Amino acid sequence: MSYRTSRRTLLTTAAATAAAAAVGPALPAYAEARRAPSDRLRRIVSRMSLAEKVGQLFVMRVYGHSATAPDQADIDANMNEMGVRTAAELIAKYHVGGIIYFSWAHNTRDPHQIADLSNGIQRAGLSQPTPVPLLIATDQEHGIVCRVGYPATLFPGAMALGAGGSARDARTVGRVAGAELRALGIRQNYSPDADVNVNPANPVIGVRSFGADPAAVARLVAAEVRGYQEAGIAATAKHFPGHGDTTVDSHTGIPVITHTRQQWEELDAPPFRAAVAAGIDSIMTAHIQFPALDATNDPATLSHPILTGILREELGYRGVIVTDSLGMQGVRDKYGDDRVPVLALKAGADQLLNPPDLAVAWNGVMAAVTRGEIGVARLDESILRILELKERRGLFSHPYVSGPGVDRVVGIRPHLAAADAVAERTTTLLANAGGLLPLSRRRHRNVLVVGADPASPSGTTGPPTTVLAKAFTELGFTATALSTGTLPSQAQIDAAVAAARGKDVVVVGTYNAGPGGAQARLVAALGASGVPVVHLAIRNPYDIAHLSGYAASLATYSWTDVELRAAVRVLAGRAAPAGRLPVAVPRGDDPTQVLYPIGYGLSYQR
Repeated sequence: MSYRTSRRTLLTTAAATAAAAAVGPALPAYAEARRAPSDRLRRIVSRMSLAEKVGQLFVMRVYGHSATAPDQADIDANMNEMGVRTAAELIAKYHVGGIIYFSWAHNTRDPHQIADLSNGIQRAGLSQPTPVPLLIATDQEHGIVCRVGYPATLFPGAMALGAGGSARDARTVGRVAGAELRALGIRQNYSPDADVNVNPANPVIGVRSFGADPAAVARLVAAEVRGYQEAGIAATAKHFPGHGDTTVDSHTGIPVITHTRQQWEELDAPPFRAAVAAGIDSIMTAHIQFPALDATNDPATLSHPILTGILREELGYRGVIVTDSLGMQGVRDKYGDDRVPVLALKAGADQLLNPPDLAVAWNGVMAAVTRGEIGVARLDESILRILELKERRGLFSHPYVSGPGVDRVVGIRPHLAAADAVAERTTTLLANAGGLLPLSRRRHRNVLVVGADPASPSGTTGPPTTVLAKAFTELGFTATALSTGTLPSQAQIDAAVAAARGKDVVVVGTYNAGPGGAQARLVAALGASGVPVVHLAIRNPYDIAHLSGYAASLATYSWTDVELRAAVRVLAGRAAPAGRLPVAVPRGDDPTQVLYPIGYGLSYQR
């Protein structure tokens, strides 16, 4: 049996046959009900110059915490990459229709700063010859991908929500997180991830997906979409037509999906159909080749058969199509940076996200329109979709946000309590030999926490071993933290074993532990020390297949504080392990066989 065939065995029989239940009608009510753009929006488009029209299609990064007075290092970065000093200058020069926030671009220091930046961007947009508010976006998936960190409320990510299995929780995440984003001036979120992760080796999706069961993923995608859009945020399902079965990261190369058309209908399509039926505002493309859907070997982002033929015509989608970042290698390998945005528009895209060189991309589109390759009417179609989205999300009537509004919404106690409650319902107990768990303060008071300490994925406090030890201490245990990293040396392993002497229990966190790797040797060595070992998979649940020496094992699906604290409450018996695997875990010695199936998860015996 081939490895590709084995991945099909990771789906339950029910999942393979349930796709029809999640596909929705061929032409959803949402598509029929979407109103034509108003006369007011058409008048705005008619007043735009060609330069303003082209700019409206682009969503661009910009460095700095302020729209007009960023730090000098950010001014230098903007000059180097875009030839402007500030966000305001970027908008004045290129008339961009949107800005994407990144933490690494220093856009998201704290809530009040973010709100001020958003207001500065809107002032710049409304000061143009044709005043138009900007659509500010970010990647706030929660879990391992977040751009707005503490003190905003941070929820478990998609695979954790898949383990919880609750559509109500997914809707709560969208509604609460959406309210906080809106208070910061962000109106478009590139979430939820609608990919069905059937490949344990997927290097780019993994725990960003709700799971491997297409019907379950579709149900949670639809719920989260409704939550975000109830909060006034444009949700974005990604990455169409489905990025869940890849072994190549599209940031660095071009993945090829070898599913047949029938497999696409059963595995990849249901979540996107569900998103369309739920009324989603935007859908993001994937930089993947999908020969069964388009034999030209063009990335889906540049494929007319995929974006127009399937997404628009077959699925009946009439909202905004946004490309994945045009700076990713997966879309740059075949064509030049001046041609990629042109081909994306011709394929059916509306928003052109984050090209590596805005001048090259912007001029490429201008030239294509000037020579007649792209008609002005085609530009107007996309611009009207974008403006209609802005109008629907209140940007024309209420473009600005306020400081008091931030304080009333962002990181408030009810939101934090909701995140804690959701997280408790996601922690998955995979092994519990001899009933070691739950831990008792009387029998297991002295706890050693060791393991991987990857950098915080979302601006939480971290590192994981410290967060875990602190959570144990707050529950009355005596806990010590010892970081051993993702590649512990033999000296670090020996030090961990020495530190375990005299302890009542060792909790060890692993992060993408491979077969026979250093993390596996650490867990085995701790197990051989005679001290009971509890294993936490703090990212991929697949780690357990490569480990030995543990007595108990839990999957948290991320190493954000909210999930780690919830795991400690489960370990201490303050919460029950309620999560169930949303993906199958293959055996480490034979990946064609399933070690733990979808739906597996233990409970405490009472």
